[in-house]
Amino acid sequence: MTAEVALPHRHPSVVAMLAAAAAEAPHVEALVDGGRRVDHAGYLASVAAFAHELQALGARGERVATLVGNSIEACVAAYAALAAGAQLVPLNPLLTPHELGFILADAAPRVLVVDAALADAVRAPARDAGVAEIVVVGPRTRRLDLPAPAGRALPPLPDPGSIALLQYTGGTTGRAKGVELTHEAIAVNVAQREALLPSRRGDRILCMMPLSHAYAMAMGLFLAPYAAGTLVILPRYQPDAVLDAVERERISVFPGSPTVFTGLLGHPRMAATDWSRVHTCYSGASALPAALLARWQAATGTPVHEGYGMTEAGPVLSFNPVGRPIRPGSVGVPVPGTTIEIVDVETGTRVLGAGERGEVRARGPQLMRGYRHRPDETAQALRDGWLYTGDIGELDADGWLYVRDRKKDMAIVGGYNVYPREVEEVLFAHPAVADAAVVGVADDYRGERIVAHVVVRTGARADDASLMDHCRERLARYKLPSAIVRHDALPKTGANKTDKNALRRAAVPARAAAGTAPEPPTAEMPP
Repeated sequence: MTAEVALPHRHPSVVAMLAAAAAEAPHVEALVDGGRRVDHAGYLASVAAFAHELQALGARGERVATLVGNSIEACVAAYAALAAGAQLVPLNPLLTPHELGFILADAAPRVLVVDAALADAVRAPARDAGVAEIVVVGPRTRRLDLPAPAGRALPPLPDPGSIALLQYTGGTTGRAKGVELTHEAIAVNVAQREALLPSRRGDRILCMMPLSHAYAMAMGLFLAPYAAGTLVILPRYQPDAVLDAVERERISVFPGSPTVFTGLLGHPRMAATDWSRVHTCYSGASALPAALLARWQAATGTPVHEGYGMTEAGPVLSFNPVGRPIRPGSVGVPVPGTTIEIVDVETGTRVLGAGERGEVRARGPQLMRGYRHRPDETAQALRDGWLYTGDIGELDADGWLYVRDRKKDMAIVGGYNVYPREVEEVLFAHPAVADAAVVGVADDYRGERIVAHVVVRTGARADDASLMDHCRERLARYKLPSAIVRHDALPKTGANKTDKNALRRAAVPARAAAGTAPEPPTAEMPP
């Protein structure tokens, strides 16, 4: 199906969006970070000043990696990298030095902008990756919102067709893949989403998800300037802080996830919180149960508009549009200019009819150019102009999309994509592990959680605590197994492959003390 809704105004880049917001509403708040407040004029001036500094460091035409927690610095650094004509490489602060080392080596950034709290941990992998310049930022180290030199304008805007964003997503091979997106692709995707979920001028948008993630960028970092509105930044998802911000900051747009909506509905302060200014709620990661959608609307007076996308798609492909009844279980209709089809799993060429399940494929101007340094995987994902998502879904008779399953081996934990192969490779690196298989299992709160099934070598000794310590050194917290299940041998299929379906069906502990992983702070769009 192809959406027929017309696109609203589209900018050549998100940097142009910020410049337009500064011209239209120079003295309207653009960023709120605790007690720090910056208007659009100050935001643009800070971006321009830092962009020139990055260019002086040789960033133009190269890559600038940012490893910065949610803050004004994260926003200014991201826009400055784009304005400098560099490719922005946003890095998740939750990643371990082991994980960061691979990404830095693959991305080869000229400059790394890093939060002072993370600087010591990343210096060694940055040095090993050949990073030429490290800029340490933070409110107590170096603020990026201080008054900029008068009259410093933005550098010339980059070519819309050039690569703007190199965003790393998990890989089925166990290694993260760098998704290459152009300035035009990410800018047009903002307009595409606006066509189905129009913002209001001056909207105040809450951002509790990491600003390094595709969801936070699309539904916060890039949305706010488009609306000449305000991005209210929280360091992470904490229910009390969220409820306080909704009232204190007069939030009107609330991007969340199933984990967030479920958690807030169970919070004792929820009923007493004033949600009257919120006119739009977004959700991604996985479908919300119909009962939860009804409870949220009853509690806040505002429906949740669910969408679907992936990093490779810029990231938004579909949404339940404003002004039409929500269809529980559906992730909506394609955004304008996007065609979504369901094709047979075997060949990917036979288009299926309404109600038939197959692989979801999409075509549109927001798709990635490809994976950095991965021609084979690019050729597998992009075929004849179509992005093959690896998700199993169906379209109803009206063209609304329902995502039913995943073709690829992946779990979504609290909104984060976790590829079992990556966790398995870490377990295999432990000298006591002879065999390992990792699966995602259903979890009422996180959506899914990770369970590791392990066979220990004969004569070797390794308790669960030592295995978990090994994982913690190499994996971000949200990738950690919630339980480790030991086996004498893993079940095999007739082709002598590990039978993961059997492992998923097997009873597993609800939680294991040695393996309990901290709550992920937010969500990204579903893959």
